[in-house]
Amino acid sequence: MAEDQQLMCSDCGQSFTFTAEDQEFFRDRGYSAPKRCKPCRQAKKNEQSGGGGGGGYQRSSSGGTSVICAGCGQQTTVPFEPRGDRPVYCQNCFQARKPGGGGRRSFGGGGGGRGR
Repeated sequence: MAEDQQLMCSDCGQSFTFTAEDQEFFRDRGYSAPKRCKPCRQAKKNEQSGGGGGGGYQRSSSGGTSVICAGCGQQTTVPFEPRGDRPVYCQNCFQARKPGGGGRRSFGGGGGGRGR
């Protein structure tokens, strides 16, 4: 069995113990060694899930991040923090770029039906 390791938390900078038991748990699941201490991991998890658990998509309470659309150049707000390695689009440009989609679909009158 492995020995306990002292690691440095990337968030708070404090030293924490990565126990032999935790190492086995991480190894069995194919996880790499943690970068954060348990309190910082829990805080990060709560921050990402909105603190309420349950998963799924949730808008942040801050209202999003202000960005410039890569398609039309207009300022818009997105509900995530862009990483910088991919373009970010406003809702209209994003919908227009979707496969098969020139915007939102409207159901109701107006051509395109199958009957003749």
